[in-house]
Amino acid sequence: MPLPWLLHPPAVLPLRVWLQEAESPSRHASHSLLSCSTNRFLCIWLWTCLLPARAEVHHAPVEQGRGAWKTAANVHTASAARITESKHLGPRRLIRRRIVHQVALNHHHVDALTVAPMIDLNYVPFPVHQIGCRTCDASPEISHTKKGSERWKRGLPPPPTLFTSLIISFGAAWTGHRFSIWFPCLSRLEAMQSLHFSYKKYRSRLPIPVLAIALVLLISLATPTSSCTEQEKTSLLQFLAGLSKDSGLAKSWKEEGTDCCKWQGITCNGNKAVTEISLPCRDLEGSIGLSLGNLTSLQHLNLSYNTLSGVLPLELVSSSSIIVLDVSFNHLSGDLHELPSSTPGQPLKVLNISSNLFTGQFTSTTWKGMENLAVLNASNNSFTGLIPSHFCNISPSFAVLELCYNQFSGRVPPGLGNCSMLRVFKAGQNNLSGALPDDIFNATSLEYLSLPSNELQAALDGSHITNLKNLTTLNLGGNNFSSSIPDSIGQLKRLQELHLDHNSMTGELPSTLSSCTDLITIDLKSNSFSGDLVKVNFSTLKNLRTLDLLYNTFTGTIPESIYSCTNLTALRLSGNKLHGQLSQKIVNLKSLTFLSIGGNNFTNVTNTLQILKRFRNLTTLLMGSSFMGESIPEDETIHGFHNLQFLSMANSSLCGTIPLWLSKLTTLQILDLSGNQLTGPIPAWINRLKFLFYLDISNNSFIGEIPKSLMQMQMLTSKNTAAHFDPGILELPVYQGQSLQYHGIRAFPTVLNLASNNLTGAIPQEIGQLKMLLSLNISHNNLFKQIPQSICNLTDLEVLDLSNNHLTGAIPVALNNLHFLSQFSVANNDLEGPIPTGGQFSTFSISSFEGNPKLCGSILFRSCGSTGALPVSTKQHNKKITFAIAFGVFFGAVIILLLLVCFLISTKGTASIRKDTSTATEDVGASRSNTEQPFVIVPQRKGEGSNFTFIDIVKATNKFDKENIIGCGGYGLVYKAELPDGSKLAIKKLNGEMCLMEREFTAEVDALSMAQHENLVPLWGYCIQGNSRFLIYSLMENGSLDDWLHNSDDDTSTSLDWLTRLRIAQGASRDLSYIHNVCKPHIVHRDIKSSNILLDKEFKAYVADFGLSRLILPNKTHVTTELVGTLGYIPPEYGQGWVATLRGDIYSFGVVLLELLTGLRPVPVLSTSKELVPWVLEMRSQGKQIEVLDPTLRGTGHEEQMLMMLEGASVAMINKVLKPLEWSGDTERVNSKIVWLKYEMEWQHDNT
Repeated sequence: MPLPWLLHPPAVLPLRVWLQEAESPSRHASHSLLSCSTNRFLCIWLWTCLLPARAEVHHAPVEQGRGAWKTAANVHTASAARITESKHLGPRRLIRRRIVHQVALNHHHVDALTVAPMIDLNYVPFPVHQIGCRTCDASPEISHTKKGSERWKRGLPPPPTLFTSLIISFGAAWTGHRFSIWFPCLSRLEAMQSLHFSYKKYRSRLPIPVLAIALVLLISLATPTSSCTEQEKTSLLQFLAGLSKDSGLAKSWKEEGTDCCKWQGITCNGNKAVTEISLPCRDLEGSIGLSLGNLTSLQHLNLSYNTLSGVLPLELVSSSSIIVLDVSFNHLSGDLHELPSSTPGQPLKVLNISSNLFTGQFTSTTWKGMENLAVLNASNNSFTGLIPSHFCNISPSFAVLELCYNQFSGRVPPGLGNCSMLRVFKAGQNNLSGALPDDIFNATSLEYLSLPSNELQAALDGSHITNLKNLTTLNLGGNNFSSSIPDSIGQLKRLQELHLDHNSMTGELPSTLSSCTDLITIDLKSNSFSGDLVKVNFSTLKNLRTLDLLYNTFTGTIPESIYSCTNLTALRLSGNKLHGQLSQKIVNLKSLTFLSIGGNNFTNVTNTLQILKRFRNLTTLLMGSSFMGESIPEDETIHGFHNLQFLSMANSSLCGTIPLWLSKLTTLQILDLSGNQLTGPIPAWINRLKFLFYLDISNNSFIGEIPKSLMQMQMLTSKNTAAHFDPGILELPVYQGQSLQYHGIRAFPTVLNLASNNLTGAIPQEIGQLKMLLSLNISHNNLFKQIPQSICNLTDLEVLDLSNNHLTGAIPVALNNLHFLSQFSVANNDLEGPIPTGGQFSTFSISSFEGNPKLCGSILFRSCGSTGALPVSTKQHNKKITFAIAFGVFFGAVIILLLLVCFLISTKGTASIRKDTSTATEDVGASRSNTEQPFVIVPQRKGEGSNFTFIDIVKATNKFDKENIIGCGGYGLVYKAELPDGSKLAIKKLNGEMCLMEREFTAEVDALSMAQHENLVPLWGYCIQGNSRFLIYSLMENGSLDDWLHNSDDDTSTSLDWLTRLRIAQGASRDLSYIHNVCKPHIVHRDIKSSNILLDKEFKAYVADFGLSRLILPNKTHVTTELVGTLGYIPPEYGQGWVATLRGDIYSFGVVLLELLTGLRPVPVLSTSKELVPWVLEMRSQGKQIEVLDPTLRGTGHEEQMLMMLEGASVAMINKVLKPLEWSGDTERVNSKIVWLKYEMEWQHDNT
């Protein structure tokens, strides 16, 4: 170590110190356990060694508070803990801690803050120290001192040396404590588990004898060091070689020398044996090699938060040395029942496999021999079957069982009452049913019982629940529990969180609830509780932070005892029958950030606002459906609400005008005044609310014109200032009715709703400035003049409702460029002219246009005459109608006569006509066209092919002979064409009656030709001959996927092998991603199926028929209803009146994946078998995934990949994934599955 490090230590050095007790003796004998930052700490110690000093270690008191859950990498799981504030559960209890250590050394202070889960049980002598992070420093530990100067320049500490560990070891020996200094990546506070134990407050004096320390240092300098064994080094390098992406780990290990004990993430003991591998959140990809099983001294393995795939090696689970194994948040798969029976005495104590893709059932053989297992977290996988109950019989020290977010079924298993050490049992979000077994209440050590979102029923057993004296969290929400809360609940003195929401519970709240003085959260929403809240003395609940009583039938007034809960941050009383006025005493709730009192019978809105304006921390105020019929206060003295972001006073029949004091709410983002009786003009100052992005003032009586200031709302005009409402400001979830097709995951979309008022004038041209707007509703007003063309600039619009006004003119054609538009209406106006075609207009129903007598178009069954004809006066229009009728009668008579002549001619069989070439062209509707007209070569293909004509195509298809038909679908026939030069093409003939007029058809094809992707069937050109339209494509030699899966013979030699099927899935998924996300305009395919996936001679997949829905009239689809798609591939929600969407394509693609896996058709032909999708989902729920695989694929060694694809396909089949999402607890769960599905659809070839 250079001398300057001894003489000039930095004055203030940040440092995270973990005080660790009860550690194994071999744990930290080597300096490699210390991260590079330790040397800053070392410098202070060395400097202090030269001075007479005493060091003080202060263990600051622990803050107490409420724990919560949070997502990790968009993957929601109950096992991912959001570490906010600590839970104090008493000595040796599972709690969340915040421990602050401050080391004061003379004038140098080192502050350390560590928020981390600890396992402080005798059965787990190991701190689960590594927590997840978004990004990790790729070089936190560089071992060579020659790099110290470079690191110091970058603000990093010098590399570790042997001095550090000697100093710490000596200090530990002196005080009787062990010190471990860790610097894990802390940017995302995601704990491996919510396993937290308390420490006693204490303060110790730490004398430092200078001579003794110096002596140890001198001895250490003379002591030769050894390195790890060659076998261990080889095993680590083999593991590294098995990674397809190491994110710089290989380079780092190479730079750190040949001693693997000095490598990043590697910890050795005093004998230089590798005891720990800690590589979380390193963005590693690939598989976990078998070589790690050769590390015979390995005790702790942490590979969490990476992208590792494949199976979990059996050698790791059955290792004779591993104590803690954490592979959570990866993409591992396989069945646990494939693991071998473990040998007796296996040391494994902590196993975390949460948030992976594991499937199958838990069997007794899986856990046999794990006599020391204490913690098992298998949350957020796809396990099925029954929950086993034999853990405690195998391992007496079993303490934590987490099985949330799986597909377990049946009853909660009896036998858990035998688990004398069981402290945590979580099995929420499964399919459990029945009543809770009586013996579960015999698990008297239980502290955390969480079974939400199942199908449990019956009443809470008041006589047995009192056995759970140590219970701190009881979560039974989202079930079918009935009856009332038992009085005996008051005996649960340590209860901190009570969640009984979304059940069918009745009765009054027991007064004994006030005896649970440690309560932090009470969530009883969506039940049928009744009675007066006054019976509960809330004043004893000093720690209460959340009280949620939404949607019950409580009566009376708000009990004043609630106002004594000074730590309350969220209070929701909405949807009850409370009455009276708000008390002045509510100001005692100074920490309140969320208040919802709507849906009651409260009075005196002015007094309420005068009181609440004093709350400086209040961000959400929901007062809707209360204070009925009162006047909204205009008192300018109502100012305050310094942090208010969400204000709702909707559906209260409030009178008056929009008050000026609202303009002072400068932080407001969401304002809902709908459903009142407000009058006057919309104030011009509305644009002063620079953060406002959601404004709903519908269903009032506003007058005047739409102010141009509304068109200047900063959050709606530019992406640079676009709103990103953080749901985190909501202490409780808020449910809002409007859901959007493409932006459903957002808690609140950007909205401007002015519907159902008395607004007049024209729609401002400036409306095109609101480019971030997702929903615009100005229906049911008195607006007139034309729809401004600028409205077509709102390219993100999903909802546009202009109905029930007096708008005139034509519907802007450019509206068909709004590719996200899923709800549209201009009904009941005075619009005229043709309805635009193409784009999303092909998905809108007749109700979107009715009530406009002068509109025309096929959807209204009214012809527009010549394309682009301008509207005419009523008189001229009537004359034309008269003329058209007369002409129609005459022309009809002529047609009948001609048909009669043709019939007579055909019966004579005139040979000359049959030989006439013109007759052949008449067969395709081109008798009056020039057959020498060349095909139009689309812009992307010009110069790439010869200039052939339509007659060339006629000859190449042998006059469109049926022998050359190679495909048939809803859009027309496909012919094989071979040109004289040997070129082979595919000609798709579209039925002229279905197609757009020539101008629109040409424009649409030109737009589609811009879509260029390696997995799209290349479009070479098109031709218009009379009423027919022709598209020319490259010919795919191997036909369609449907041919190979369903129309080939039974010879297995001609069937597709797995790798070919996987490549086909890859190619199709890449194309789907392209047309949905990259292609401009975005394209909804609407008919993804195996027959539309074509294969070239190399079996490369190409998606066909993309964008053809844009060329077809909306009432001419190939099914008998207004739906689109093919039977078996149509998403269920289409049958519920939904429009064609990108999500529908994903569903259809999921069906194709199932075809690849099973070899079966989506709908059986001439068979009574079940349809493919429900059959696969049923087999999957029963854990029989292997049985659905194509028999020709089984036994090929690729079952793991097949099951991975099956999991991704199954996610696409689940209806709730495809529905518009409200912001609720389930959204994060859905998010995680969508992320995994995206992963499945983006396989790379190196994963095969």
